[in-house]
Amino acid sequence: MPDTPITETPTTKTPTTKTPTTGTPTTETPTTVVEDWLARFDTALVNRDLDAALALFADDCYWRDFVSFTWNLKTLEGKADIRRMLEATLDDVAPRSWALTEPATGDAAAAEAWVTFETSQARGYAHLRLNDGLCWTLLTTMQELKGFEEKKGRNREQGVSHEISKGRTSWLEKKTAREASLGYEEQPYCVIVGGGQGGIGLAARMRRLGVPTIVIEKNAKAGDSWRNRYKSLHLHDPVWYDHLPYLKFPEDWPVFASKDKIGDWLEHYTSIMELNYWSSTECTKATFDESVGEWVVEVVRNGTPVTLRPKQLVFALGVSGYPNTPVFEGAASFLGEQHHSSAHAGGGDWTGKKAVVIGSNNSAHDICADLWEHGADVTMVQRSSTHIARSDALMDLALGGLYSEQALANGVTTEKADLLFASLPYRILPAAQIPVYEQMAERDADFYSKLTAVGFDLDFGTDGSGLFLKYLRRGSGYYIDVGASQLLIDGRVAVKAGQVDRITPDSVVLEDGTELEADLIVYATGYGSMNGWLADLVSPEVADRVGRCWGYGSDTPKDPGPWEGELRNMWKPTNVPQLWIHGGNLHQSRHYSNYLALQIKARMEGLDTPVFELQESHYRR
Repeated sequence: MPDTPITETPTTKTPTTKTPTTGTPTTETPTTVVEDWLARFDTALVNRDLDAALALFADDCYWRDFVSFTWNLKTLEGKADIRRMLEATLDDVAPRSWALTEPATGDAAAAEAWVTFETSQARGYAHLRLNDGLCWTLLTTMQELKGFEEKKGRNREQGVSHEISKGRTSWLEKKTAREASLGYEEQPYCVIVGGGQGGIGLAARMRRLGVPTIVIEKNAKAGDSWRNRYKSLHLHDPVWYDHLPYLKFPEDWPVFASKDKIGDWLEHYTSIMELNYWSSTECTKATFDESVGEWVVEVVRNGTPVTLRPKQLVFALGVSGYPNTPVFEGAASFLGEQHHSSAHAGGGDWTGKKAVVIGSNNSAHDICADLWEHGADVTMVQRSSTHIARSDALMDLALGGLYSEQALANGVTTEKADLLFASLPYRILPAAQIPVYEQMAERDADFYSKLTAVGFDLDFGTDGSGLFLKYLRRGSGYYIDVGASQLLIDGRVAVKAGQVDRITPDSVVLEDGTELEADLIVYATGYGSMNGWLADLVSPEVADRVGRCWGYGSDTPKDPGPWEGELRNMWKPTNVPQLWIHGGNLHQSRHYSNYLALQIKARMEGLDTPVFELQESHYRR
């Protein structure tokens, strides 16, 4: 699913001039302002002087921490929250050595900076925004554990011993032996259930950190979760946004890759990264053995039962759970073909056939276009309002500053873009997004007018904040237009707003009495909560303890409160020890896999990992 990055530059203010005791006027620069702030902050934290530290923050301030202070993904809002966090963590974390990595940007009144720092156990990277010399936003992230760094660069392994001896084993022989042993003679420290993009990227991080890990995937090959989707599917997000960890797509990779091309990339990536990837393997049950503190994971590999006993268990089964197929009165009597969008292969010859697609989000639009291309008379049934964002508008107005060739030319690497993307907490993110979508509505006013004229029920989100916030809050309710909207505007695909009342042997009947003849019904009706996987594979009780996954408590449709401030249960400790949830789009899988891997590595090495304010469990379904 797509994310839309933020516009991240704060309002610029006029530089201030101060007069030192010598009486000589000096004009402050953003770099000198930030350096002064960092020096004061460093001193205050080293001295455990919380009053001095908090005096460096504005009244309206936010500190978002990824693992480095909290061993959690946590946003602190306001000085009281920050004080509570520092009181609980400062002695253990022992932060120090805050320093600029490059000159600050902006001006003396509104400065931004990239910062490094250290804690007792790790090295970190941070992004800082100052307004009038006080902190407005601070993002702190753990980047590596001291003493357990990845073996890369100058620390890379030699790969061979330059000593000739009989019986030497080759790299391939060693690799084959490791693969044969892990899961049988030797147990993995971690098992990842789900071998799609999320599980693959996380496993690559784990291997680089030396965490013995097995990925469980029911499909025959890595990438099949993409290959098995409908024929016409392409990524709706651009290439710069979608890199996997460590290995970026080639420079001639298309901006929007096809699902089969992505599938092939994932398959080769799995091989190149030397992952222990068990394809054609299904997880049937997982239980926790309290007596030894490990999971008992029952799998069937190529038809043979195998029991794995990892310490850590990660579910990486995507953003959603099982396909959500509504049960309408009369559906069993339908004489044509009906299936959920997840089972729609695409292609074929539908000439002269009538198709009804129930739903109006990404998959619904893509499937309507596919069916129209292959001869069908297609009607989309829109049951609720939908946000539409044109692909080129997203690229120009939302993505271009962070994920584009121009961004790269401006020095915004993928890694920097990911951190900038995360640097505005969710509380203030809508205010940053609303102007983007106001500009989009103005730019594409004629397009939107034509859509509503044919009866399409359009929205820009509850508060006008658009696509990205809808994705974070509910994971649905939008379409990135890659051409299907024009089919609706032109009348080549019909659209009918309303609720389904019943299904007859040859039609779909809406509540207003409209009857739509059908030879095919496609339920593009989304998916249930990913928590459903836990209920079936572990137990309903464990699923209840974990609680709701996704959403952050915005109290908007499909994202009920209370406020959490971070995505619930994603990439961080859950209320079930040693059980983790990983997922999201390619961008999120890449970025957040780093923090999840570091948390698991720390536990494997026996480091102290006190979690600050574990989230509450609520709203499982």
